[in-house]
Amino acid sequence: MVMLPHQANVAGNVHGGEIMKLMDNAAYVVAHRHARSNVVTARVDELTFHQPIYVGNLVNCHAYLTFVGKSSMEVSVIVEVEDLFKDSPRKCALTALFTMVALNAGGHTCAVPLLELTTDAERARFEEGAQRYKVNRAKAKTCPIPERL
Repeated sequence: MVMLPHQANVAGNVHGGEIMKLMDNAAYVVAHRHARSNVVTARVDELTFHQPIYVGNLVNCHAYLTFVGKSSMEVSVIVEVEDLFKDSPRKCALTALFTMVALNAGGHTCAVPLLELTTDAERARFEEGAQRYKVNRAKAKTCPIPERL
């Protein structure tokens, strides 16, 4: 997708929220195809901006499953950017891990298929995802609100 002027911030580069929306959509598609049900974004981790994206740049999102639990799925999303006006290679602009949760028609969590792992790299990513899953599950599920805002 080519970035357009209405997606830019006052500094002239594309607003981070615009790219995050693209990433969320990519994660949704991957998780939805795997779960074969509605999915929602439950968490975004390790969102890292590696380099700015400018108006006129071509952006590609690559997303793939790294871990699957009972109803949740971890999707790795990588955003590559290409300057269409220069003969330069594509560069990694953003990366993030999205946790998507499958929901049934009633809006309740539902089971998702197991992830088929065929390569050593896939198995290693799955184990890393399993460790992140355990850490995230151990964190408090409440939203701490300070007494005074």
